[in-house]
Amino acid sequence: MTEVNASSEAPRLEPIDRPDSWWMRLVYWITKRTLGRVITPVKVVNARVPGSASVAQKMNATEKQLSIDPELRFLIKSYVATLNGCSFCIDIAQASAQDQGISIEKYDALLQYETSDVFSPRERAALVYVEEATRSTSVTDATFDALRTHFDDRAIAELTWLNAMENYYNLLNRPLNIGSDKLCAIRSDIEATPARHAA
Repeated sequence: MTEVNASSEAPRLEPIDRPDSWWMRLVYWITKRTLGRVITPVKVVNARVPGSASVAQKMNATEKQLSIDPELRFLIKSYVATLNGCSFCIDIAQASAQDQGISIEKYDALLQYETSDVFSPRERAALVYVEEATRSTSVTDATFDALRTHFDDRAIAELTWLNAMENYYNLLNRPLNIGSDKLCAIRSDIEATPARHAA
C-alpha cells in the first residue's frame, strides 16, 4: 500500500517550541524521551489545549489494556488513518509497531484486505466494520452479524472504541495540516546506531 505522503505545507497553526506551563514542559520532556522528539500534535494542539494531553494519556493507557491483540490494533489504526488520509497517524502506528516487535508486512496489503489471503476472516470482519463505521458512522446488520461471529461483546466494544479513538486523532491532525513526523525514520536511526559500552 502506498503510504499517505506527509504534507509539503507547514501546520496551519505555528508549533509552540517552548510552552509556558510546567505541565506542558513535562509533557514535552516525556514525549521526547518516549518518542525521540516532541511530536507536532503536542506542539500544535496540546500546547494550546493542555487538558487534551491528559485525555491522550488516558486513551493511550486504555488502549494498552485492550484484549484485542497488538497486530490487529495496528492494522485497524493504520487502515482508519489511511482512509482519513492522516499521514501522522500512519507513521506513529508503524513506529509503535516497531517498538512492540509487530510485523508490518500486512500494511502493504491493507487496501486489498477483502481479497488478500494474508488476512484471516477475523481480521477481515474487523476491518470491514471499522471501514464502514469510519465512512458512514454506522454499520449494517450484516456487517455487525459478521463481526459477531469472530468477536465477543467485550471485543466488539473495544474495536468500536479503538476506531473512534483513531478517528479522533485523525480529526485533530488533518484539519490542522499536521503531517508525518517521520518517527519510523527516527526508530531506524536509533536501531542503526551501535550501542556504546562502558570501558
